[in-house]
Amino acid sequence: MDKPAHPFAFRDFRFYWTARLCATLGQMAMVIVIGWQVYDIARGKLGMTPKEAALQLGLVGVAQFLPLLLLTLVVGWVADRVDRRWIARSAVALECFCAVTLGWLSATDTMTLPALFAVAALLGVARAFASPALQALAPNLVPAAVLPAAIAMSSIAWQGGAVLGPAMGGYLYAWHHAMPYLVSAGLFGLAFLSLMMIRPIHQSALGAARPWQQMIDGLRYVRRNRLVLGAISLDLFAVLLGGATAMLPIYARDILKVGAEGLGHLRAAPALGAMLMAGWFAWRPLRNNVGVKLLFGVGVFGLATIAFGLSTNMNLSLAMLTLLGAADMLSVYVRQSLIQIYTPDAMRGRVGAVSTLFISGSNELGEAESGFLAALIGPVGAVVAGGVGAIMVAALWARWFPELKNARSFAPPETLEDIPVKEART
Repeated sequence: MDKPAHPFAFRDFRFYWTARLCATLGQMAMVIVIGWQVYDIARGKLGMTPKEAALQLGLVGVAQFLPLLLLTLVVGWVADRVDRRWIARSAVALECFCAVTLGWLSATDTMTLPALFAVAALLGVARAFASPALQALAPNLVPAAVLPAAIAMSSIAWQGGAVLGPAMGGYLYAWHHAMPYLVSAGLFGLAFLSLMMIRPIHQSALGAARPWQQMIDGLRYVRRNRLVLGAISLDLFAVLLGGATAMLPIYARDILKVGAEGLGHLRAAPALGAMLMAGWFAWRPLRNNVGVKLLFGVGVFGLATIAFGLSTNMNLSLAMLTLLGAADMLSVYVRQSLIQIYTPDAMRGRVGAVSTLFISGSNELGEAESGFLAALIGPVGAVVAGGVGAIMVAALWARWFPELKNARSFAPPETLEDIPVKEART
């Protein structure tokens, strides 16, 4: 049997990969600086205590998550109904607008907490539309046999941006407060141009059912396909409980005392581990016992979170964050491969929207949960408790979702129309 072609052998995937890298660089540079500015304004200009400022970080997570919660059903339906390329292009254009706005406010020294919260919410709207469209677009650009490798390469683009973006944001912010946002605006422009270069794609047509019924079909499909449900919900609860990244500004300023540049290093460390793991999977894809390895990755994620939470040494903290990121990438790789392969194209946008809601629930709400918990018991206690929670989730999901634990490979079913899609349409 001939070895499947590399994803970069396909022209449109190369432009997709470039767009994802540039957009992620811009996003991560902005996110790290927004968090730093929120905490800095709260602690400096407003004179809040560390616990009160941690609460503000939690509110930023809520501001980014609410648009995703409110728009999930709509954006998934749109991603299955409208040209996915134009959805992604519009979302990137909105992110560029946000970057220019924050750059102007920083340059004129008029930045305020309400402005940061408002732009964070707009970024949430952009991500709500972009994520399901981009997730559903990738399978349209490569053959099914290449899809697991394409997911790994797409993860490299995202994680590469996540590695370089925070460090870039930290260094640029140290140079001038407006620079991270202005550079991000340029990166979003490059991402937009790359998306414009992707040629028209074949997209499976939706049926004649009412739009609301079609929106609900995505939720029903996820609920009835226990493999997909287990994979999506595992990420939600594991990262929701184990999210340590929201506490990084506190660790950088008050525990490790490494400042804005050190914050960039801390934020980049998980992505470095994830990028290295994704590169390994692009070279040596997983083939056997993928479900067990998924659960193992979540367990290691929890252990690394606990070790980071207890650390007061910068080198140890960086090492644990790198391990945390590698374990998370193992989970992401298996989960996304299973979801994409076991979901028909006509439903990928709606299932992708549900997945995005769960992922963002784990990230943004995880940041909120960590911020609120830190306000009650302190940042160290919040991070350690989250790591313990992630380990417990891995153990419970192994028991509650045997379909997930027993997943042996990424081999797709003989026909996707024979699995719960039919049930979802009844």
